[in-house]
Amino acid sequence: MDRCSWTGNDAQMIEYHDTEWGVPLHDDLKQFEFLSMEVMQCGLSWMIVLRKRDILRLAFDNFDPAKIARYDDARVDAIMQMAGMIHSPRKIRAIINNAQAFLRIQAEFGSFSAYLWQFTDNRTMEYPGHADGSVVIASNDLSDKVSKDLKGRGFSFLGSITVYSHLQAAGLINDHRDYCFRYRIGDR
Repeated sequence: MDRCSWTGNDAQMIEYHDTEWGVPLHDDLKQFEFLSMEVMQCGLSWMIVLRKRDILRLAFDNFDPAKIARYDDARVDAIMQMAGMIHSPRKIRAIINNAQAFLRIQAEFGSFSAYLWQFTDNRTMEYPGHADGSVVIASNDLSDKVSKDLKGRGFSFLGSITVYSHLQAAGLINDHRDYCFRYRIGDR
């Protein structure tokens, strides 16, 4: 089976690619999980974060933004003490901050997914040159716009490059390669 080459031969990366990455996502809890994992990934490889997903789920109450929004300094300290955790108080505090902003967006738009998908008129975007690999980018006008709006709503650690990665993962941008079995939007 042909798939995007970034998975390599790693079983966990293959599973993530085949079942999650690029699948149009409309579940708010999953959206928050993906956003939080992107925050934790800043400066690290995706493989490191994916390998730590279980400890992240444990540390952050399965990425429940309503619970995380109430975390205090004692909870930050407890998370920092967890074995296997990515030890970055700034990232942990960013996730807490983002949970609060996430809840505000849910209150305003009914769901975070409704808010996010409005940027693409509720469709998956496909850009010329991405599928064949002739154009490789880390951000674009869409991720710039979404990042700016998120920051204006109080989010942190979500610059344009990080947001672009989230848009790919959540299926708002189809960046599967054209030889990949997941490429065809209609097949997803």
